[in-house]
Amino acid sequence: MTEPAHSPDTGAGAAASPASGPKGINATDAEEAGVRRRYRAEARFRMYGIAAIAAAIGALALLVISIVANGYSAFYQHTVTLEVEFDEAEIDPSGARNADDFAKANYTALARNALKERFPDVSGRRDRRALYGLLSNGVDLQMLNMVRDDPSIIGKRLPVAFLTSDDVDSYLKGFIDRDLPESDRRVKDNEIVWLDALEADGLVETVFNISFWTQGDSREPEIAGFWGAIVGSFFTLLVTLAISFPIGVLAATYLEEFAPKNRWTDLIEVNINNLAAVPSIVFGLLGLAVFLNFFGLPRSAPLVGGMVLALMTLPTIIIASRAALKAVPPSIREAALGIGASRLQVVTHHVLPLAMPGILTGTIIGMAQALGETAPLLMIGMVAFIVDVPGGITDPSTVMPVQIYLWADSPERAFVALTSAGIMALLAFLILMNTLAVVLRKRFERRW
Repeated sequence: MTEPAHSPDTGAGAAASPASGPKGINATDAEEAGVRRRYRAEARFRMYGIAAIAAAIGALALLVISIVANGYSAFYQHTVTLEVEFDEAEIDPSGARNADDFAKANYTALARNALKERFPDVSGRRDRRALYGLLSNGVDLQMLNMVRDDPSIIGKRLPVAFLTSDDVDSYLKGFIDRDLPESDRRVKDNEIVWLDALEADGLVETVFNISFWTQGDSREPEIAGFWGAIVGSFFTLLVTLAISFPIGVLAATYLEEFAPKNRWTDLIEVNINNLAAVPSIVFGLLGLAVFLNFFGLPRSAPLVGGMVLALMTLPTIIIASRAALKAVPPSIREAALGIGASRLQVVTHHVLPLAMPGILTGTIIGMAQALGETAPLLMIGMVAFIVDVPGGITDPSTVMPVQIYLWADSPERAFVALTSAGIMALLAFLILMNTLAVVLRKRFERRW
């Protein structure tokens, strides 16, 4: 028998070669070089991404460190304890113990008398003025509050911890170098000698700056507080939320669930998206022209500020609410309609509750944006110097960003620390609001 003829190898048999790749697939040198290039490009892209993230984290860390380094000193201050004679002849000469009469007393003179008793050798008008400058200009208010809180101290001799002036406080915090020439220091040599004597006797103490969290603004940095701005921001955001949330949710619900799809609704959607990109100062000009000049509403009040910020926040809330409503599956609507529910019942009983987590998240983000706004509020007069803490939405007030702006524009060294401390407080509120938005989204998020 003859052997069958063998045909030459073709097809799969020809695939076997010394240069075969994985799974028997040939890979030429050019193809392998291309694969290596792609891997190197991917590695470079990954390195670029890591470098970008590292740069962002580094810039953020540098910003936070700079703010904390400048602002931590605002949370503590120094006091000087002196024996004060609460002279009844000066405070309440009639003996009626009338709280209104207490304000007529010269408490500054009583504090200065305590200083003169502590340093009897100081003479001369200039030296005495320097001696009195050790204490804050707010000692009169401090002593008045003490007498009003406890009238029984009248006629007694008691130790009182007085706040130091801003220059003395800065010196005690180490911001003024005592080794500099006297002409280059705001604290002079004789003041340093008196402070050294007081420190040696244990009369200089470091205390927590409680006034920062309990008082309003002041021309004196050692008694200036942030509480007035915090309360003003609260009232302003309260008005903003009361106006923007219901209007924004209702507008989004109508546009998404009920409005016919035509050129008019398309025009409204385009305008809403454009309003979200309008500079905030334009809303301030609108508030100045309409709310103040036309309607005559009170200037520098949370009522007007909240209305202006509500106009600015509305587009954000509407866009976020529409996105949340659109995320609800159509099957929910179809199932509710199938069992006989009306369109309104479908929206109110099913769609809105399911979309509410996303709506609340968008609302909180919009409110956080409003909390940090300054430009529109400057246009309606909320840049005014306000000492008293507001008691309502119609009282004159300021807000946290504007208060920071005012302090940053002040020349005293102590206001630098207050500015950074105010930024820290504002950032804390912003972080809290954004954290709340994230928690709400994670807590109520539905996966369809």
